[in-house]
Amino acid sequence: MTSSSSAAPRSYADRCPGVLRPWLADDGAIVRVRVPGGSVRTTVLAVLVDLAERWGDGTVLLTSRANLQLRGLPATDGCVPAEVVDAIEALGLLPSWTHERVRNVVASPLTGRHGGLADLRPVVRSLDAALLADPALAALPGRFLFVLDDGRGDVADRPLDLGLVAVDDGHAQLRAGTDVWGPVVPLDEAADAVVALARAFLARRGEGASAWWHVDELQRNGRPLLAPWPREAPHADAPPPPYGPLVQDDGRSALHVAVPDGLLTHDTFRPLRDTGARTLVVTPWRSVLAVDLEEPA
Repeated sequence: MTSSSSAAPRSYADRCPGVLRPWLADDGAIVRVRVPGGSVRTTVLAVLVDLAERWGDGTVLLTSRANLQLRGLPATDGCVPAEVVDAIEALGLLPSWTHERVRNVVASPLTGRHGGLADLRPVVRSLDAALLADPALAALPGRFLFVLDDGRGDVADRPLDLGLVAVDDGHAQLRAGTDVWGPVVPLDEAADAVVALARAFLARRGEGASAWWHVDELQRNGRPLLAPWPREAPHADAPPPPYGPLVQDDGRSALHVAVPDGLLTHDTFRPLRDTGARTLVVTPWRSVLAVDLEEPA
């Protein structure tokens, strides 16, 4: 993300792909499926792998924003086949045709399960619901990113537009852009506070193809959205969890599985399916966590 001090106004609109607006590459269309917080049912991801095998190049790419991408798809008049769209929608991965590209929410992958100061899963759900509920927020750029760190510091240093970092089990400090820290708010008010900042960004980003894509591009960066506060969030800087088994805080197990090149195929998906996990968490490190395992991993 580039600050307004060095960025020139663009003359083209954001073309970040979605399901309904794919990117047309030389080898076929690319669609990106948003998965807020990275959480996805194992059965759902299995169907996406099948779709990639049937319609695309046979792979599902795990992105650095913990989303899912299919490529090599056929396209007619800029659209992928209706059967692909219908299948993705039937999986619950396309809850809004107007807001599909704005659901870019990265959260600490193990939040609420292993370590961290707070469980941010309810905040992820509330933020996603609030984004979908506001018609105006469909205008957010497809590259606009929300980052929620549960206090361990595993995603706090990622480039972001808006977000928060937990300071204890019931509060988090707001963020606007890379460098601006705001007030500490109760976690049950955090999603609404972040959405209010998103509305404020839209009011200031300009209009047309030259409108800004990121908070850091605003004049004075995030300061038009948040009066700067001292950073109260912990200065933790946690690395990704090690690959292999983990013991969750509730006594159940999780398994962190490497995905070579971030590409899921039938073969690379098999070890995840074989864990018996009902829920998988895609990480921003392009790996996958099989979580809530009743048996030791």
